[in-house]
Amino acid sequence: MTTQGNLLEPPETFLPEDTAAQTELDEGKAANEVAARHPTCSAAWAQLAELALESGESVAAYAYARTGYHRGLDSLRKAGWKGFGPVPWSHRPNQGVLRSVAMLAKAAGAIGEDEEYERCRQLLLDSDPESLEPNGLS
Repeated sequence: MTTQGNLLEPPETFLPEDTAAQTELDEGKAANEVAARHPTCSAAWAQLAELALESGESVAAYAYARTGYHRGLDSLRKAGWKGFGPVPWSHRPNQGVLRSVAMLAKAAGAIGEDEEYERCRQLLLDSDPESLEPNGLS
């Protein structure tokens, strides 16, 4: 068990690798096809949200990000996460969930959901502050 200097703090959560889905994304397969084949893959949903935000489709980005967020929370809970505690950005399988949370924050901000933006930003801070910068949040 790894702790963050406090024996009462929960251990870090490390998601298992989704090799098939990640390989498809790494090979440049379309995120919508990867999400259809691997609906639990938060990285595919995060990529769809990123693409939608880049295209100015804030509502679609919000929907994609929310899907990735919920699928990611399901995966984290399955891996032993209790709703709080460290989720290291440095562990690549965790990045899809954290990217989905970041995209949900950005999409929420784009549609005026300021409370949700702050809630998602705080979740990233609580999970791993290192996840903010690579996702364009500060």
